[in-house]
Amino acid sequence: MQEAKKKTSLKAKVQKLGTSLSSMVMPNIAAIIAWGLITAIFMEQGWFPNAHIAKLITPMLTYLLPLLIGYVGGRMVYEERGAVVGAIATMGVVVGAKVPMFLGAMIMGPLGGWCIKKFDQLFQDKIRSGFEMIYNNFSSGILGMLLAILGTYVVNPLVVAGSNFMSKGVDFIISIHMLPLANIFIEPAKVLFLNNAIGNGILVPLGIQQASTAGKSVLFLLESNPGPGLGILLAFMFFGKGSAKGSAPGAAIIHFFGGIHEIYFPYILMKPALILAAIAGGVSGTFTFQLLGAGLKAAASPGSIIAILLMTPKGSYLAVLSGVFVAAVVSFLVASVILKHDKSTGDDLAEKQAEMEAMKAESKGKEMPSSQAAQDSVDSYADVKKIIFACDAGMGSSAMGASLLRDKVKKAGIKDISVTNTAVNRLKDEQGLLVVTQEELAERALQRTPSAMHVSVDNFLSSPKYDEIVANLKALSQIQDKPQATENTVKTAEAGDLGNVDFTKVEEVNFIRHDQHIGTVTMATSLFSDSMKKANKQTPIKAVRINELEDSDKHLVIVTAAAKKNLAVRYTDIQTVVVNDLLTDKKLQDVVAKLK
Repeated sequence: MQEAKKKTSLKAKVQKLGTSLSSMVMPNIAAIIAWGLITAIFMEQGWFPNAHIAKLITPMLTYLLPLLIGYVGGRMVYEERGAVVGAIATMGVVVGAKVPMFLGAMIMGPLGGWCIKKFDQLFQDKIRSGFEMIYNNFSSGILGMLLAILGTYVVNPLVVAGSNFMSKGVDFIISIHMLPLANIFIEPAKVLFLNNAIGNGILVPLGIQQASTAGKSVLFLLESNPGPGLGILLAFMFFGKGSAKGSAPGAAIIHFFGGIHEIYFPYILMKPALILAAIAGGVSGTFTFQLLGAGLKAAASPGSIIAILLMTPKGSYLAVLSGVFVAAVVSFLVASVILKHDKSTGDDLAEKQAEMEAMKAESKGKEMPSSQAAQDSVDSYADVKKIIFACDAGMGSSAMGASLLRDKVKKAGIKDISVTNTAVNRLKDEQGLLVVTQEELAERALQRTPSAMHVSVDNFLSSPKYDEIVANLKALSQIQDKPQATENTVKTAEAGDLGNVDFTKVEEVNFIRHDQHIGTVTMATSLFSDSMKKANKQTPIKAVRINELEDSDKHLVIVTAAAKKNLAVRYTDIQTVVVNDLLTDKKLQDVVAKLK
């Protein structure tokens, strides 16, 4: 849980600005892809030329796409009224424009939403009953008209001049073969979760403008190239250590074929030196694209190799695949050198920090949290009715994180808790909300939802905090269902006395597995299983997480005194044996003797 900061950091402000730009484009990616496919397939140089269908290309580019962006931009500021005024205002910059007016739409859409919002704040409360519809319609119409005129005579010329200047700048950089240097800034910015801001907020609008005249644009490939991330993940597969090595193959598949680039960002954050590998891969890939004349017809979103190939024009497949391959190889080689010289174990930062705190506490003779502390943690979830995963774009990584937690919640038998995902900028403050977001975006999530609970993770696809959330929700439901239960109702065998345990009912013996002591628990489970085999006993032995237990006296859980306190607030019917040490306590042999 985190407390909201009083001041907004510069990084959060930059992220907010970038996200505002990309959030106008992201909901319209499907329309951009539709335009790109129509262009690639039916234009005169396309796969299946069709002059009649090709008539869609120019109107979609000139009118449909900018109006959609303006509509979404207005809606971001002031819901539907803002969306309508934003679209009207955008029409002013579209008419007569000689370039695709994406940048103009990004200006006029939010401006229209902001103007009608301020207008309503001044006059809406003063409207007499019965005149609301007249006010709503005429205020939006008149204000939209004025903004459209403003767009036609003021914003349109300015945006055209600015677009031409930027276009010439990009053309100049490409002509002197300096475009690859852009990846020196793009790759670090991506790791700071500015990938959607850069791709959809800057490169896509410029790329569409370039593609409208040249038929393709290399700018679509700068941020979406999956090569650098693939190379880093492959290096972890061969030279990584610990959990990072084990999770890399799955992450590589999701990244390369699913297009979710956010999945490799935590790997770089674990070992910041790997940003050099990402930069080297990005620069070399863009150099190859430029050298071979590669480009895409439209934006490839998500940045999957499948989406990239679908947007590749006829005759450019070799150039595009070569750039992706070169980027992957270069980033792999650089990352391999870095990982070979790395002395760490490969565990992620969150686990390392938690392990360090636990070791500090144990070295000072401190116990794990008491049952009252555990109860306080459980009670803090009492009002949670909805869990929302929030990422920068509200699509790939947050959708997968929500899916993982939704599955855990379902398996735990927790009902009436919805788990969904959205973009950070679309969060709305409400009671009963738990927001899960990446650590880099936590500050912005706190600003938008100060009344909600907040949990930040370093990786949506692998976080021990998911089990903590599920455990607390499950404990809460059990406490509410059985309010009479107390710590003493758990059948417990205290020091030297196993008489309180009914061994005839025991069908499974469990050790509680948690991240801070996973090695000890694994060894304890193995040693106890060996003792059972030597004694020819058949009762299954398993190490499980605390929230995975069934509340039944068929389970005998072997725990330390500190762990038993946390167990007591979650379960009432399980049987426990408390030991001083999970590995060497003599009571363990007595338990073996009494089991089946």
